[in-house]
Amino acid sequence: MGTGKRGLITAAVTVVCAVTVLAAPGTAFASPAPAPNPSTPPSVGASPTPVPGRDLEAVRDRLDKLYRAAAVATDEYNAAEEKAKQQSADIARLAKKIVEGREKLAELKDRAGAAARAQYRNGGLPPEAHLMLSDDPQEFLDGTRRVRQGEHATKGLLGELIRTQQDLEQYAQDATAQLKKLEAGRKAKAAAQREIEKQIAAAEKLESELEKGERERLAELERQAAQQAQTAWLDSGILDEITGEASEQGRKAVEYATAQLGKPYQWGAEGPKTYDCSGLTSQAWASAGQGIPRTSQEQWKRLKHVDIEDMRPGDLVIYFDDASHVALYIGDGSIVHAPRPGRTVTIAGAGTMPILGVVRPDA
Repeated sequence: MGTGKRGLITAAVTVVCAVTVLAAPGTAFASPAPAPNPSTPPSVGASPTPVPGRDLEAVRDRLDKLYRAAAVATDEYNAAEEKAKQQSADIARLAKKIVEGREKLAELKDRAGAAARAQYRNGGLPPEAHLMLSDDPQEFLDGTRRVRQGEHATKGLLGELIRTQQDLEQYAQDATAQLKKLEAGRKAKAAAQREIEKQIAAAEKLESELEKGERERLAELERQAAQQAQTAWLDSGILDEITGEASEQGRKAVEYATAQLGKPYQWGAEGPKTYDCSGLTSQAWASAGQGIPRTSQEQWKRLKHVDIEDMRPGDLVIYFDDASHVALYIGDGSIVHAPRPGRTVTIAGAGTMPILGVVRPDA
């Protein structure tokens, strides 16, 4: 194996290893329930004894904003990770082409060298001159045909040499461009990871400062807000209009997602032990034989939109104006989703968060 080939293969392996490190799963995020109208009193459930001295509604609002910011950064992280995977595959493909091209170029040069050596052995005279010196008419006619064939082969050889060299130069340029994109993606991914960690750390610090009674009260406020939002959604009569039945693939996606109940949320994770919101939905549909985009924002952009009243089990419900959260509709007004850091995959009401829209992977 030549030095150039070894170097190229080493470079390709280095790139693949680097991308593997870049693509190592972190943890990912989904958004919490929306805040209720402060003027609306809780409609259900007895609340724990209030703890004086702290505005827990303000704390809840602050936590919501922190985790929402982490959700947006998680989508950016996941998008950068997907691009890195594609760029790594492109670089590996180009590296293979370069190796094959160099081998072909070496073979062509050997053939050209053999032709030159043959001419040298004939005294350096061109084939036409040898024919002119021949006294045998038949040899002259046969030689003429061979000369024409040789000239055609020589031209073809030279043309192939030139084309192969041009291809190699183009492959090298393409590989360089992909490496630059990979480096830019690495920086974007690192920046997104820092932002995620920053927002989650701030949220965890805020929660750690709460007393036990405050944490209980905060959890109750979150439950009340979610129930109020779901009740308002159901009171609109929307569930009477949602009568669609799951497709075969949709049924398989629901079965997969509900089998993950209780598994921890982790940003950047796609299972099988932990998930983020879009990691859960993308893997659920992959299990049904349907590949879909990795992030909630790309799922919203690229999958077919359907009206809420037309949704059926297996469809994806996209939440918030920035499409930063996604869940899988399982029927009867419910979803299964990976909520946020510190939570597990769970079933919730489809109306507990602001719905942006619904998309159908198998449309």
